[in-house]
Amino acid sequence: MAATTVAGAMPTPAPPATTLDLGGRRYDIAHRALVMGILNRTPDSFFDKGATWDWDAFWARADQIVAEGADILDVGAVKAGPGPEVTESEEMDRLLPAVVGLVERFDLPVSVDTWRASVAEESYGAGAVLGNDISGFADPEYLRVAAAHGAAVVATHIRLAPRVPDPEPVYTDLVGEVSAFLLDRAERALAAGIPPERVVVDAGLDLGKTAGQSLELLRSSAALAGLGYPLLLSASNKTFLGVILDLEITERREATAAAHALGITLGCRVVRAHDVRGTCRVRDMLAAILEARSEDGRSEEAR
Repeated sequence: MAATTVAGAMPTPAPPATTLDLGGRRYDIAHRALVMGILNRTPDSFFDKGATWDWDAFWARADQIVAEGADILDVGAVKAGPGPEVTESEEMDRLLPAVVGLVERFDLPVSVDTWRASVAEESYGAGAVLGNDISGFADPEYLRVAAAHGAAVVATHIRLAPRVPDPEPVYTDLVGEVSAFLLDRAERALAAGIPPERVVVDAGLDLGKTAGQSLELLRSSAALAGLGYPLLLSASNKTFLGVILDLEITERREATAAAHALGITLGCRVVRAHDVRGTCRVRDMLAAILEARSEDGRSEEAR
């Protein structure tokens, strides 16, 4: 059951989601988060600066993150931040060969990081099973296309739009406004025919948020998990970590691990990561702790 909300109030918490369906594969996420490995088909991504733009480098990176334990492969062809225009046809040319190759090579769910319904539809036809849309379903066809293909979707909070600078975002009630936005987008997905176990929500850290606002949303992950849908955490090497600790992009590995640990503890169940091996180790340790805590709770109830 999803959370419910009343105008001007925080949503009434729902039980955290325990199942995620990706292309017919059902994952138990009660205690164990899924690690989503990041793959870029861009020449200008904020983190790798185009390191996997060359196809040989891209496939080597894919092999690496699969070997490191990725549960989901997330591939995008347009960076989220400002930059040169990438047309629909250019995005297709960059992304579709990657999707086809990933589906052929690996027995893992493939996610496409796109906000264009047309690109998502072609990707689903090539075997992708998740649409990771940072626009909050701005394309009116996005949910219809996902429902028609049996795909899951990520509903992400963003204040303006992808690729649009938002240097001074202002909120009256940050957590309340983000929660209401995510519930609205999740409800739109349900209305389009997508079942709740295929709807993921993401607070959109750094997307129209200051460093302090992103940190507040990370600290509020338990409330966001209480919306009743699997909660995705996308904090890997992000700007807010660098601002808070005065770190360059290449220096944020430990800060990222700390953010992942806190997020998982508070209910995040999909973690989008550059350092897949390190994130899997954090996830596995916390899964053992959370499972043990759950077993202790059941033992106490039985006494």
